[in-house]
Amino acid sequence: MPSIQDVAKLANVSTATASRALSRPDMVAAGTRERVVQAAQELGYQPNVLARSLRQKETRTIGLIVADILNPFHALIAKGAQDAADRHGYTVFLFNSDEEPAKELRAMETLRGHLPTGLIVAPTSGTRAHLRTLPNLPVVELDRVSGHPGTTTVTVDNVGGAMAATQHLIELGHRRIGMIVGQQDISTAIDRHDGYRAALKRAHLNYDSALVLPGHHREDDGYRAARHLLTLPEPERPTALFVGNNEMTVGAVLAARELNLDIPHDVSIVGFDDSRWAQTMSPPLTVIAQPAYDLGRLACEHLIGQLGVAHPATPVRVQLQTELVIRNSTGPPHTADHAKRSSRPSLGPSPHSR
Repeated sequence: MPSIQDVAKLANVSTATASRALSRPDMVAAGTRERVVQAAQELGYQPNVLARSLRQKETRTIGLIVADILNPFHALIAKGAQDAADRHGYTVFLFNSDEEPAKELRAMETLRGHLPTGLIVAPTSGTRAHLRTLPNLPVVELDRVSGHPGTTTVTVDNVGGAMAATQHLIELGHRRIGMIVGQQDISTAIDRHDGYRAALKRAHLNYDSALVLPGHHREDDGYRAARHLLTLPEPERPTALFVGNNEMTVGAVLAARELNLDIPHDVSIVGFDDSRWAQTMSPPLTVIAQPAYDLGRLACEHLIGQLGVAHPATPVRVQLQTELVIRNSTGPPHTADHAKRSSRPSLGPSPHSR
């Protein structure tokens, strides 16, 4: 088998330079690295990553734990993180927690055995406690926050996004607005619930707990909650739904269709998070769009920026903006007293709208 010395000789560089070009490409000039890579390819050289990691007691490996890889939102996060890692010569180990704290803990224990240089995690309710198993490891939390001290976080403005969604429905004339909210031990769900309540308060509308049902971020949760809300007696039934994530939004749409309700004639729906299917559904869905790819990319960039720092890096709080994307799933309520209800003064243009 060809050795690193063989690669160095063919590339006309020192053995140390050849090793750095393959393991830490950011430390070597581009032209030199290209010669080393070409020599390695010609010789069929494969570095023994495990042996090198054991010698150096570190790897070029980053752990990434997402909540649900089947959710397009988390898939885009993973794509953004992996692309950033590739640019810096790091490898990403991807784990899926399925929103289960026990599964997240097993992922962290597995990752620890691979000598990671850092961790990016979309937290579950157990993350704050679980991170104690990885002391001194640089960590970036993305999308959600666990409250773990000294941790950099990369999130979006969930409160502002939820306010924009709810305000949009209020301006259309809706007064009974239901919400299907996520787990109330997850920061994103708490913030979106707070934004919904704040928008109602701003419009001088009462918060009705009977119109708010929790879910666990899954399609089935959205279906069950929407079916319950949309089969309430007519005076109690919501004319619009704000749904806390894209998976639950799918369930809500399926429930409305099963009940033969027309969207938006019988019920308006706003989802949190955009995706291709949201644009191609009939009708296309009004949503609060998040920059999912950028969440993953920035989380990885901030993590890599912490590596190799002699002292613990000062935690950074990065918050990206959301955007209200208005499509055809929202419209005025078709109720007998709509004209009276919609006579309230306008709240002004919705934030983040286009």
